Formats: sequence, C-alpha cells, structure tokens
Amino acid sequence: MWYNGKTVRTVSSWAASKSCHAIMNGISGMTGWLSIQPTSSDGVTNIVSILTAAFATGRAVNVEITSNIITGVYMS
Repeated sequence: MWYNGKTVRTVSSWAASKSCHAIMNGISGMTGWLSIQPTSSDGVTNIVSILTAAFATGRAVNVEITSNIITGVYMS
C-alpha cells in the first residue's frame, strides 16, 4: 500500500550485514523500524539514498509498505 506525503524520522543501515531500516512519521498502525527490502539489486541503495535526502532536507516522500517492509519510495 502506498502512503503519500510522509516524513522520515530516521534512517539506519549497516553495510556489513546489508541491513537497512527507517522510521516513518504519520503512518497509522506502524511504529518503529521498517525493513527496507526492494525487489531489484540496487533497490536498497536507491531507497536509502532517497530516504536520507528526504530526511536531510525535510521533504515528504511517498512510500510503499507491504507487510511492514518498505518496497518502494519516491520524493514528492
């Protein structure tokens, strides 16, 4: 499901474990860390880059979340 106009509270990643997570503001029923696991080989890097840029600039994003996993994102 897509959630539009949401802000990023924080982003975290660990290169050694290829583990990336984010906390999003304003998504009812979802609190805490959401795993980032897109379907393409560069997807994690792309999503983390977009979420980090949105966090740094205070811009909103549209984020796709499936079963508490971030699978897509774009900056509005």
